[in-house]
Amino acid sequence: MLTEPANAYARRLNSWDAAMIVIGGVIGAGIFLTPATVAQHTSSGLELLVLWAIGGGLTLAGVLCYAELGARRPQAGGIYVYLREAFGLLPAFLFGWTMALINYPGSVAAVATMFAEYLCTALGVAPQLYVKPVAVGAIVFIVGINLFGIRAGAWMQNVFTVLKLAAIALLVITGLVLAYEQLGLALIGEAAKPASTWAFAGALLPVLFSYGGFHYLNDLAGEVRNPQRTLPRALGMGMAGVVICYLLANYAYLAGLGHAGLAGSGAPAADLMRLLFGARGATVIAVGIACSTFGYCSIAIAGGARVLQTMGADGVFFRAAGRVDPRTRAPQVALALLGAWAVVLTLSGTFGQLLNYTTVGEWLGHVFGIGTLFWYRKHVIDEPAPYRVPFYPLLPLIFVITVFGVIVASAIHAPGDAGMSLLIIALGVPVYYGWQHCSHKHHAA
Repeated sequence: MLTEPANAYARRLNSWDAAMIVIGGVIGAGIFLTPATVAQHTSSGLELLVLWAIGGGLTLAGVLCYAELGARRPQAGGIYVYLREAFGLLPAFLFGWTMALINYPGSVAAVATMFAEYLCTALGVAPQLYVKPVAVGAIVFIVGINLFGIRAGAWMQNVFTVLKLAAIALLVITGLVLAYEQLGLALIGEAAKPASTWAFAGALLPVLFSYGGFHYLNDLAGEVRNPQRTLPRALGMGMAGVVICYLLANYAYLAGLGHAGLAGSGAPAADLMRLLFGARGATVIAVGIACSTFGYCSIAIAGGARVLQTMGADGVFFRAAGRVDPRTRAPQVALALLGAWAVVLTLSGTFGQLLNYTTVGEWLGHVFGIGTLFWYRKHVIDEPAPYRVPFYPLLPLIFVITVFGVIVASAIHAPGDAGMSLLIIALGVPVYYGWQHCSHKHHAA
């Protein structure tokens, strides 16, 4: 059931905008840094590329599931809406409580800080003096643009997504130029034997996290034109584009640095560019990473605000946050609240630990979110489904089982963070009932 008025949001996002949101929501800073971590857990370039291909395949399976869910319920709120309809308001609130109030603003604070660091590096100014002001300025600017509506936000997003794709293209070309006579050596490593199964599985964790963020388009589904057709197409094409970019970028790292060089690099993108262009190359890629991280923040703020707005409309968050401005069709109060909280986290520097604490909650949200697909297929039989995930129930089962395995592996690796994540989710239960109690008292008065 829709909780917001039918005319609350205007469908102003076309297929190009939607595909750019998918690409921009996934590609942040991960592809410029994470390959070094993955190389440390593998013994050859071939193993590393296989890992990135497996991660891409799993993510594509999840994306196809989200395509059916988005086509079934093309409204703002994404996973929150599916959980509310399938499992009730409390599970939906626990997801919203964990994501919209902690993970989304924590991600924005972390990535805005990274944006500021790379921008300071590119400009040659002292990061210790300017990082926090620049990060806060970026968040305020993004919120300000989004207050004018989804078209303004989409225009800005498209520009920065094209810039981040240009940065990846530059990396790929640089790697291939550096090693054009010995490209086959990129697949070989110095290790005598393959990595163990556990090491290989452990390396899948950072790969999957680098592929995260594909759900933001579903948060914005209420503003997509012809959503039953556009959402599946944009999700599929956008994610396929990301997988191709990631595989090409990793091949370029291997071609330019070698497997051992990649494993020993603290900043592989900068090291690769420095080999061909010197210090100027490292500066250029710093600008590229700054553009990429800025674009991610724009999507996370826009998507997170829609979840907050839906929660407000449901009466489990501030009622004012549930309003959509009739002129701009933007959830202005939700945007301001999310931005203000992200600024607080940025200034306090606490976002790193918060993100560690909520990672398990985020991936549990994906497990249960895609799990709603089984509920829809069983209980909503008569409703026409404009798009159906292929190979059902195999694809959603593969995604759910694999991601749950990743969660278990993550909990074993960092039990403290996983325990705190579950505690944060559990704390949402008394908050939910307290909010319901206050809301009922308010209406009774």
